[in-house]
Amino acid sequence: MSWGAKNVLSDLMPCEEMLEIGHRHKKLRIAIAKESAADECRVAMAPHSVGFLVNCGHEVLVEAGAGECAHFADQKYAEQGAVIEPVKSNIYTCDIVIKVLPPTEEELSLMRGRQVLFSSYDVNLQPKQYIERLMDLKITAIGFEFYKDAIDDVYPITQSFSEISGTTAILIAAEYLSNAHGGKGEMLGGISGISPTDVVILGAGTAAEYAARTAMGLGASVKVFDKSINRLRELQHRLGMKIFTSVLQPLVLLKAMRSADVVIGALYENNRVRDFIVNEDAVMQMKSNSVIVDLCMNQGGCFETSEVTSFANPTFTKHGVIHYCVPNIPAKVSRTATYILSNILGQIIIETGETGGINQIIKENAGIRAGVYVFNGILTNELIGRRLGLQSQDINLLLAAF
Repeated sequence: MSWGAKNVLSDLMPCEEMLEIGHRHKKLRIAIAKESAADECRVAMAPHSVGFLVNCGHEVLVEAGAGECAHFADQKYAEQGAVIEPVKSNIYTCDIVIKVLPPTEEELSLMRGRQVLFSSYDVNLQPKQYIERLMDLKITAIGFEFYKDAIDDVYPITQSFSEISGTTAILIAAEYLSNAHGGKGEMLGGISGISPTDVVILGAGTAAEYAARTAMGLGASVKVFDKSINRLRELQHRLGMKIFTSVLQPLVLLKAMRSADVVIGALYENNRVRDFIVNEDAVMQMKSNSVIVDLCMNQGGCFETSEVTSFANPTFTKHGVIHYCVPNIPAKVSRTATYILSNILGQIIIETGETGGINQIIKENAGIRAGVYVFNGILTNELIGRRLGLQSQDINLLLAAF
């Protein structure tokens, strides 16, 4: 066969089709909403993260005054390329709306529909009507507490806020033990020649761990109680030292509370209906002017004597014990909490744009997919469905249609 014939045959052989690879990047229109709740001082994004999004080609609208409570002035956002939007209704018509707390009924009424909502979602507080409204609007809603780091198998936003809550709880307790707010005038911790402060912590999760770390760092004597021996063992391993730990034996806990100066409630449970960990009789036996900080108020509290308070009036005294029961402690350090949200949310939004949109990133990223509780108007979170009596669907099956 001649060389020319070989060339003819090679030209006729089937080859792989060379398709043009399209640029997947999608420009997004993102809104940072101002929080309307009285006790919420956080904002979903700090100026530096907004600048990061703008530099990546996205348009960012920031509601006027959104960062003031966290001491981020509108001018700082404008310098980073954001559009300062004074009209609330314009914020809620953007493709992606980012908030710290879930939108109120009034704010939901401003949404045009078929948008993406990033915000927290409190399983124990949100009514059925909230989910039904998101479904009517065909919203894709991603909850901070559901978003998961699929590689490390952790919930990064929830974990970070728990770290803040645990650390801040000890600092709050120290404040109320002192004379500043009518406490008994003691320093939380230890000093040479004086018995250390006795701190009891209920729970062995992230908030409890950081409360224990902070209390021990100040020199306090720490006792930790939990229902799970495995969690207690893991806590001791993470702390790197032996501390007093016990499963929740009523008599052992009561003995510890009688001598406690501070009790931190950090035992979280996912059950809708729960019993109080500490009954009123146990609180009555605590020392006068000792301090309770209840970190579980969104779930009804760890103590039978707990009642929801606010930053304006954060404490009350019952049976001679000072109770601090503000449900949203991370908002007390709003600037720090905002930086945490910014670092996590900024990366999610950038990745969303780079992959070509929200549906694509949900398909590709298992962690973000875990955070979705409503997808294009369809409830996808089984826990929410069971609690509210609504039917949910598996998001993995739904994605096949998009």
